[in-house]
Amino acid sequence: MRTLILLLAAALAGALTLFAFAPYRLFWLMPLSLAALIELLQREPRRAFWLGYAWGLGAYVSNFRWIYDSLHDVAGLPAWIAAPLVLLLPAYLALYPGLASWLACRIDPRPGVRWLLAFPAAWELGEWLRGWVMTGFPWGAAGYSQITESPLAGYAPLGGIHLVSYLVALSAGALAMLARAGMRQRIGILIAAALVWGSGFWLRDMEWTTPTGKPITVALAQGNIAQELKWSPENLENSLLTYYRQVAMTRADLMILPETALPLFLDDLPSGYLSMMRGEASRSGMALASGVPRRTRDGRGYLNAVTALSDPQMPYYAKDHLVPFGEFVPLPGLIGWIYQHMDMPLSGFSRGGADQAPLQLAGHKVAFNICYEDSFGEELIGPAARADILANVSNLAWFGKSEAMSQHLQLSQARALETGRYMLRATNNGMTAIIRPDGEISAVAAPFTAQVLTGFAQGRQGLTPYMRAGNLPVVAGCLALLALALALGWRRRGRH
Repeated sequence: MRTLILLLAAALAGALTLFAFAPYRLFWLMPLSLAALIELLQREPRRAFWLGYAWGLGAYVSNFRWIYDSLHDVAGLPAWIAAPLVLLLPAYLALYPGLASWLACRIDPRPGVRWLLAFPAAWELGEWLRGWVMTGFPWGAAGYSQITESPLAGYAPLGGIHLVSYLVALSAGALAMLARAGMRQRIGILIAAALVWGSGFWLRDMEWTTPTGKPITVALAQGNIAQELKWSPENLENSLLTYYRQVAMTRADLMILPETALPLFLDDLPSGYLSMMRGEASRSGMALASGVPRRTRDGRGYLNAVTALSDPQMPYYAKDHLVPFGEFVPLPGLIGWIYQHMDMPLSGFSRGGADQAPLQLAGHKVAFNICYEDSFGEELIGPAARADILANVSNLAWFGKSEAMSQHLQLSQARALETGRYMLRATNNGMTAIIRPDGEISAVAAPFTAQVLTGFAQGRQGLTPYMRAGNLPVVAGCLALLALALALGWRRRGRH
């Protein structure tokens, strides 16, 4: 019974992290939640894996409950299939906090080594691994809860979101240590914590990149087309007309339409439609880019692409990091049958390829990313270095009226911070936004409304420390700290 109570407490502590992320943004909840987990681990280290697993299961079910909305409410999957699938991703992701907790408790029983050396390093390595194993799913990493309200957000340009996550876990270890440390140790911990968090305030005021070119006016379209209507032949004319009218009524230097805003292959659009769109953009001297699926050059596949419609050559960026189960089907022989129960068109996209050039728009080099590609900070370093503005196009109608679109906005804020560049977000139904290089939101459109968000953006040049080094310093540092903790543990066992 005692073990069951501890597991339920760990799951509850994890579930509360929902409120640490957007739209609630109670950033202080994340270190408190991890400190609660540490306290439970200290009480029952023999159950370390299962306590960490229970924490992860509670956290990821709570944060990703919108998976049910996507599968059942939008894709039409029967509840008896959708409900178990909602648990599938959290059940996998929870392995990482479970293993991190187990490793920390195995290395050394001394609280200082366990919670200040081993646990933060193991936790961060787990988050780094889940960001790339099996194509990766970094959504919900602890560091995102600190963007942008927390002082720890100031560390994002230095070491990316993984440095921020490490500092969150370290802060949790420090909190747990305060309860069992002596007076001298407590003073040392408090001084160190004040230095870390206080430096974050100072770092947030630093500018790592410099302006380049002239500021431009930008317009970001939000068509608010319901997902159940988006691919409907009966609604095709309405979708095309919605975006044509938005283009015709807009005056800006650059206008961006969201992911698959035009719900036909580029070469299947009605005759004259592209000419009309290009003509409206030309009359106002406006560069125009839109999400529209395209066939591959060999005609055997298709791409989730953003095309520069105002350019007669129609250069494009095609999504490279595809969503498993959504944009490509892993193990089709095993799970392909599920798609017979779902309304999910275009679920077999081809990859666009790495090292795609930014699009030249309105005198600036714009590096696009599509949908959850902005979850992967290191993958955006190369495109950002070749560009002076970042842009994300998304269709978040898949997630209904859940927290998902606010969580996704927070991911984009982290990418702006890491690269020191504006991030422009054009979405189908929210959160369409202009994000400054410091990660703050300059303007945001009301979700679930059809409108065009307008504002200003400025190109930026230069590299942040994170862009120069990527994740390597943080990963290497965590491995070194784990090695040190192991060495201390072996030394202690040798003495006994």
